[in-house]
Amino acid sequence: MISPILPTYNRAPLTFERGEGSWLITTDGDRYLDFAAGIAVNVLGHANPVLVEALTAQANKMWHVSNLYHIAEQEALAERLVAHSFADTCFFTNSGTEAAELAVKMVRKFWTTEGQPERFRILTFEGSFHGRSSAAIAAAGSEKMVKGFGPLLPGFTQLPWGDVAAIREHIFADDIAAVMFEPVLGEGGIRPVPDADLKAIRALCDEAGVLLVLDEVQCGIGRTGKLFAYEWAGISPDIMMVGKGIGGGFPLGALLATENAAKGMTAGSHGSTYGGNPLACAVGNAVMDVVATPEFLGEVNRKAGLLRQGLEALVASHPDVFEEVRGAGLMMGLKCKPPAGELVNAGYAANVLTVGAADNVVRLLPALNIPDADIAEGLQRLDAAATALGGK
Repeated sequence: MISPILPTYNRAPLTFERGEGSWLITTDGDRYLDFAAGIAVNVLGHANPVLVEALTAQANKMWHVSNLYHIAEQEALAERLVAHSFADTCFFTNSGTEAAELAVKMVRKFWTTEGQPERFRILTFEGSFHGRSSAAIAAAGSEKMVKGFGPLLPGFTQLPWGDVAAIREHIFADDIAAVMFEPVLGEGGIRPVPDADLKAIRALCDEAGVLLVLDEVQCGIGRTGKLFAYEWAGISPDIMMVGKGIGGGFPLGALLATENAAKGMTAGSHGSTYGGNPLACAVGNAVMDVVATPEFLGEVNRKAGLLRQGLEALVASHPDVFEEVRGAGLMMGLKCKPPAGELVNAGYAANVLTVGAADNVVRLLPALNIPDADIAEGLQRLDAAATALGGK
């Protein structure tokens, strides 16, 4: 008999009832150090008082009115995201997946507005993840996500990950509209695109006159040590998706764009009932209050250095378990020799939470404000998990 919840998740045998900073507590009272952060979502940890206060204050005023009316909290957050990024405008969604869906629509509407509707094809990278909507799975193209869901939305060509030469080979075709990828692969195994390659891809897009779309749903909002990962390379996209961390745990996403890229999206061309909800945007503004400051981002970089140093030592101590450390900022991955899922499970036994990824990688995505002591504690618990795994 099917369960009341559609059985599409392979859940761990854990149920949490509350969280405190970088810790989660089960219904049985066991404490787990959270190096997953809801898959890079809880950027300020659990039950952060700043976010709790913002949500409570807004809940006592107004929950929802829909986008039939002006929403002050939404307009304030949009102004801040524009001020802190390349963008001129933004559209709020409930998730990164919805932002990806709009990115595809915006690209195609742009070229229709330009009088070139035949330019609809988007170049993407193999191993990418843009969500689970019809457009998002077609963009990624992996068998795991698309099998059984055909016919797929046409208009995507997947190229080898990070292959600038392959982009050059395809980008000048008459039907190419955009290049779309994650600056740091998340689900695809924590693989940062080198800064030099980001610059080269931006230059190719300019040369070919096509749009550059970046997916920063997982790597954005301070995760790499800058507010947005593209900043490290000194380039800017035309369109960008954000999500996860922007709401600090409250469902929120956004699409950011230049005025030029967005010029086809006129009144009635897109919409959302809940997108930009006052509750979500009140929390989003509180997240920006904390994360979008040089002092906070400087601390993310310092903590990232501590974590990477500890992970490098861990790899050196367990050559039978680990191959390498990869990633950027507090978006780290451990490439494993045994199946990565075995390390995740060993972590449960050591009361530390991690996240699996492709390429046999375990993701480490702690809260961006994780205390130094919790980083040290997490490394000890990962060491215990690796020791248990290596002794099998």
